[in-house]
Amino acid sequence: MVYEVHILHTGYSRTVEGGTEANCTCSIIKGKYNLIVDTMTPWDQEIILKGLKDVGLSCEDIDYVISTHGHSDHTGNNNLFLKATHIVGFCISYKNHYYDEPFSKNEPFILDEELKVIPTPGHTLSDVSVIVNTLKGTIAVTGDLFEREEDLIDDNIWRNAGSESPDNQIKHRNMILTLADYIVPGHGPMFSVPK
Repeated sequence: MVYEVHILHTGYSRTVEGGTEANCTCSIIKGKYNLIVDTMTPWDQEIILKGLKDVGLSCEDIDYVISTHGHSDHTGNNNLFLKATHIVGFCISYKNHYYDEPFSKNEPFILDEELKVIPTPGHTLSDVSVIVNTLKGTIAVTGDLFEREEDLIDDNIWRNAGSESPDNQIKHRNMILTLADYIVPGHGPMFSVPK
């Protein structure tokens, strides 16, 4: 079955007086397995419910909830998906059962030959990214490994957003750039990987 990637919400991040204003990009991967990646803040429930309806899904149709890392703007509505397996960074769980995870051994969690979750630490030490093959090409949903397309030119953008391991972040950013045709970053629109 062919996978499709739908952006339910395009993230943003901007400096404001007294701090930062930000929300993450929220994506749906639709196919043999249905995934939601990064569920925004707790105040964004209506955006998610409407976005699911627009792509012909409901909360009950989601098989996996992926939070690329555990920051609050990426986990805020995970509780809407009670029939799904949850992957939050390196943690894989369903209800109160926690599964052995492959990420700390630098191995992927493979759903099928077209869809996998891979470890990409850097922004946090337990970041993951989703790699999905579509008719459009290979799409990497990376969370804050990439803040937005502009950080390809200005690495101060991702560095200033916080990085628990800049060396790992550089390594995993380069790896994604060789794997993907398109990147869905944590706080900006999807972009094509420059050749």
